Amino acid sequence: MSREVTHDANGPDVIDPDDHDGDIYVCRCGLSDDKPFCDGSHTATVDEDEGVDYKYENDDDERPRHRIATIEFEE
Repeated sequence: MSREVTHDANGPDVIDPDDHDGDIYVCRCGLSDDKPFCDGSHTATVDEDEGVDYKYENDDDERPRHRIATIEFEE
C-alpha cells in the first residue's frame, strides 16, 4: 500500500545521538509530528489494505483517512 504525504521543504533533519537516550527510531510512514523521529503515528496505518493508496487529511494520523484512485507526479 502507499499513502500520499505532503512534506514542507524546511531543510535537512540532523539526527544527533547525544540528544536522545537509547535507540533512535526514524519515521518512515510520514505521519509523525516529531519528524524525523517516530512518535508512533504509524499505528494508524495497521489496517490499511494492500494495494490501496491513502491520503491522511493534513498528513495527520488523527484526522480522517481517505482512499484515493491514483497518485500522480509532476515532472
